[in-house]
Amino acid sequence: MRTYAKPVAAVTGALVLAATLTACGGSSDAVDEKVVTVYSADGLKGEKGDGWYDKVFADFEKQTGIKVKYVEGGSGEMVQRALREKSNTQADLLVTLPPFIQQAGSKGLLQSYEPKGSDQVDGADKSEDGTWTSVVNNYFGFVHNKKELPAAPKTWEELLDTKYKDKLQYSTPGVAGDGTAVLIKAMHDFGGKEPAMEYLKKLQANNVGPSSSTSKLAPKVDKGELLVANGDVQMNFAQAKSMPNLGIWFPAKDGGKPTTFALPYAAGLVNKAPHTENGKKLLDFMLSEGAQREVSAIGGGFPARKDVKTTDANAIELGRLMEGVEVFEPDWADIDKNLTAYVDAWKSATGS
Repeated sequence: MRTYAKPVAAVTGALVLAATLTACGGSSDAVDEKVVTVYSADGLKGEKGDGWYDKVFADFEKQTGIKVKYVEGGSGEMVQRALREKSNTQADLLVTLPPFIQQAGSKGLLQSYEPKGSDQVDGADKSEDGTWTSVVNNYFGFVHNKKELPAAPKTWEELLDTKYKDKLQYSTPGVAGDGTAVLIKAMHDFGGKEPAMEYLKKLQANNVGPSSSTSKLAPKVDKGELLVANGDVQMNFAQAKSMPNLGIWFPAKDGGKPTTFALPYAAGLVNKAPHTENGKKLLDFMLSEGAQREVSAIGGGFPARKDVKTTDANAIELGRLMEGVEVFEPDWADIDKNLTAYVDAWKSATGS
């Protein structure tokens, strides 16, 4: 997902928890600690403590006395970490971009819990079995350096130009949520796996190389080290407040319209979480009307709840940004089933 390296906050908190948990996989009944551990894709925590997570976590701790321990990385990285810890669970909440939240569910990492307010989340933005729900809506996109490249490229094909050699980078599919999104969008825009891989093979001539987290790329674009990189609207919009050279754009296939797809931050309660009740409280808090109203104003994203209508300056600007962009809906079931094959095809095509 994003992609959105940011310093990882409170990793030590997870280590402290590891010393206090029993080897049985954690039990909220046996632990009265006023703590909750979140494993999350990057993008919602601010570079300077000014992100949506920063505000929500601080408000939650003030209201409940429960301290939030936070561990951050790429979506795939967080799922793999939770999977490795399955016999001795450390996380209470897992927040990732699709298709990794679906992957977490299919691997038995999540337990069913429908947080308060989830009835106001669209059906496409939550699981049928109650194992996850979106907390912040978002869309996939790219960024360009507005100073060095005042007019954003319009098409995928333009990125094959030699002026982008070693000036273009996208995060690693299968590791980062936003990196995986590059594959999803390319397969949609080019009409299938084979033509998408054929294009990405050509693009590799200009690509700097792998990046496990998309958030590392925007600062490079802002400084002019890169001209173009992938990202997502929420993360890049928030970053642009302190990175004035960032511009958001959406590639089109030559002759087509610019496209994107929803790439929400989706949260699930971890199975056998060490602090299940605290995890439920935090998930409820994230979906509360108050927290949702701050998604655009503070986080630069889109509320997950359809009954929360935001009219702040960011919300208006975000609406304008999405004008004229065609939003398609990926077949997430197919992607969950075939993700490994798609990533393997990408590795084969690019030599990665």
